[in-house]
Amino acid sequence: MSSVTTNKMTNWRWVMCAMLFFATTVNYLDRQVLSLTWKEFIAPEFHWTDSDYGTITGAFSVFYAIFCLFAGKFVDWMGTKKGYLIAIVVWSLGAVLHAGCGWVTMEAYGLDNLEELRAVEAGSALASNVAMLSVYLFLACRMILGLGEAGNFPAAIKVTAEYFPKKDRAFATSIFNSGASVGALAAPATIPLLAKALGWEMAFIIIGLLGFVWAGIWIFVYDKPAESKFVNEAELRYVNQDDEEEKAEEVKVEAEEKQLSFAKAFTYKQTWSFAFGKFMTDGVWWFFLFWAPAYFQDQFGIKASDPQGIALIFTLYAIVTVISLFGGYLPKIFVEKKGMEPYAGRMRAMLIFAFFPIFALFAQPLGGIYGPWAVAIIIGIVGAAHQSWSANIFSTTGDMFPKSAVATITGIGAMAGGVGSFLINKGSGMLFDHAAQLGEAFKFAGFTGKPAAYMIVFCICAVAYLIGWSVMKMLVPKYEPVVVK
Repeated sequence: MSSVTTNKMTNWRWVMCAMLFFATTVNYLDRQVLSLTWKEFIAPEFHWTDSDYGTITGAFSVFYAIFCLFAGKFVDWMGTKKGYLIAIVVWSLGAVLHAGCGWVTMEAYGLDNLEELRAVEAGSALASNVAMLSVYLFLACRMILGLGEAGNFPAAIKVTAEYFPKKDRAFATSIFNSGASVGALAAPATIPLLAKALGWEMAFIIIGLLGFVWAGIWIFVYDKPAESKFVNEAELRYVNQDDEEEKAEEVKVEAEEKQLSFAKAFTYKQTWSFAFGKFMTDGVWWFFLFWAPAYFQDQFGIKASDPQGIALIFTLYAIVTVISLFGGYLPKIFVEKKGMEPYAGRMRAMLIFAFFPIFALFAQPLGGIYGPWAVAIIIGIVGAAHQSWSANIFSTTGDMFPKSAVATITGIGAMAGGVGSFLINKGSGMLFDHAAQLGEAFKFAGFTGKPAAYMIVFCICAVAYLIGWSVMKMLVPKYEPVVVK
């Protein structure tokens, strides 16, 4: 039990929330190094096409999806402290290893320096071989990155379920989940400049090392609430205030300690509801995360390292960061002010957020009229809606499943989201190359060539959330807690 015995309630749960926030920030920084360096720095060296990049981002999504299926079980099995520690060490190692891909490629083909690598004739057999080998090397690094990153959200959601009562979980989740947009916000202000000044390899190394720093701190600050010397009795009672309600719903402590098998998890419609919502919407966020820098270069000739390129991506994610913080608070208003139960309040909030991505339909047309800033603002609004949606859909697992099963269900949902991301990223890369080859002959909604291809993807992003919400509502129309027997 806590050694802190003062009557005033401690607030260690918010320190835990801050740790989750920084881990998620590092997670997205590591993930975005490639998106901010490939078009300007890496593709010229390795002779990549959009399809090659789509293969890497799409395959990363597959790796991530597969690992997510087991990451939740791994975290449940290892426990939060060890599970989270292993996850961040593995993904940080994967991030750093990207830096060696160029050296291995040059050694494999007897090239002495970058000048020789860049001088390889485009379209030649050697250029094709260089591209193929480098893609495989990056895939290997992305696999290690995905292996570790798959553990971030299952572990973070488990910590949230341990340290926060149900009424506060969406708000806490929105705070740590905003690390995704903060990481994406910090990335354009740092990564292209690092790559330009020190080389793209050092960008991977420097950003990757941040995870090892976090891991060192985590060892000393985390314990379960009942075992933490930083949590007093008053805070522990606050954290565990839902215990009586759970008992009334026959979710006993004994039931919470039972492990939920994958086979059993898929028998619950609550699992399918969460998984489908993630499948439909995660790919939208990942598409903008992976392709926004390339979009501004393709459409407006603005490189990620240009001052305007940095400002555009920074502004985009600034909008995401500021607006999305309200996303976790909206259901709290519905619950506390309107008297709704948590699940109903969360679903109403998610329906509101599902309408905002429709603005993606106007990104391409308004970009042609008002320029890249109009697109950055619109994508920022869509991204904020996604983060608000994400904070609440994650919290539905804590609403309906016992704590011992939360990480497992979260992992299944993250797997479904990874599959959706693979489809949109790999499909987009193929679509962009196809549109570029056809040029004026490729038409859609008044656009030709690559702009038409981007318009197609924007249309998919626009309706994904409403489809996801509708199916979730059909599967679980009202609050139905799961009892693991």
